[in-house]
Amino acid sequence: MKNKKTGNTVPKPLTHAMEDYLEAIFNLDKEKRVVRVKDIAKRLGVKMPTVTNMLKTLSRRELINYEKYEYLELTDDGRDIGKEIYRRHCVLRSFLMDILNIDPAIADEEACKMEHAISSSTLDRFIAFMEFVQSCPRVGTNWLDRFDEYGKKDKNRAKCLEHMKEFVDDFKEKIEAMEKRRGDHNGPQ
Repeated sequence: MKNKKTGNTVPKPLTHAMEDYLEAIFNLDKEKRVVRVKDIAKRLGVKMPTVTNMLKTLSRRELINYEKYEYLELTDDGRDIGKEIYRRHCVLRSFLMDILNIDPAIADEEACKMEHAISSSTLDRFIAFMEFVQSCPRVGTNWLDRFDEYGKKDKNRAKCLEHMKEFVDDFKEKIEAMEKRRGDHNGPQ
């Protein structure tokens, strides 16, 4: 496809499957240093001819160096993409497990689906939120326990509204007390 303004060829976006293969190759390369077709097939749960077809596609797109019956390797571009998909996966899996207390196997499966659609800016917000929750003392450690409890049995909105009203009333009292103290310090007006 040609860019209408520049006339340069614009590459087609990668499919989710292509991203999955690049992520798998990236991880296998880190683990084994040698990546073979059968390793990819086993990792992704597909047949070897399916892997071979995808490797040809990725090779044509210059994301891997691949020759039949040889080991394969990621190009610099392929490594960058594989590393980014893996990073997204890790962040999402961590969010699902550590923040939402989702079972690790389910979190891993869901992260794999989500990693293809999330934008970099949204992923950065996930990271910032996790850092905030895990490091800010104002958040406290029990909010997640309360959320977890709410999700399991305490879905009664009326009870939440009651707690919210109590919170608002307490907050109003604190504001009024602060304003009164401020007025006392400033003297009569």
